[in-house]
Amino acid sequence: MNMSTAAIVVTVVAAVWVGFSAVSVFARAQWVVKPLADYGVPRSWWPWLGTAKAAGSVGLLVGLAVPVIGVLAAIGLVLYFTGAVITVVRARSYSHIPFPLMYVAPVIGALALGLAAR
Repeated sequence: MNMSTAAIVVTVVAAVWVGFSAVSVFARAQWVVKPLADYGVPRSWWPWLGTAKAAGSVGLLVGLAVPVIGVLAAIGLVLYFTGAVITVVRARSYSHIPFPLMYVAPVIGALALGLAAR
């Protein structure tokens, strides 16, 4: 398969962006963990959430060589960030809805471009 330059660039950007989000959870950046606490997400979940994002980020990059891994990683990240939107809505923090959407948008773009290249 010959992936387009756009698909590669969007995939790398998505992976870096989601990877940054994972590192932010692991580093317990206040701008990330305070909202998690406010939403009622148990602290015991935070390492797992960071790990899921890190795995998805790596999966997107691996997907450049093994496309099925990238597709699965992208689907997993879409589900992850859908859960994040649901969590924000349940916490009635409606002004925070754009944040998980900012992370999932390039993932959806990478998935769409990757599938279009098939």
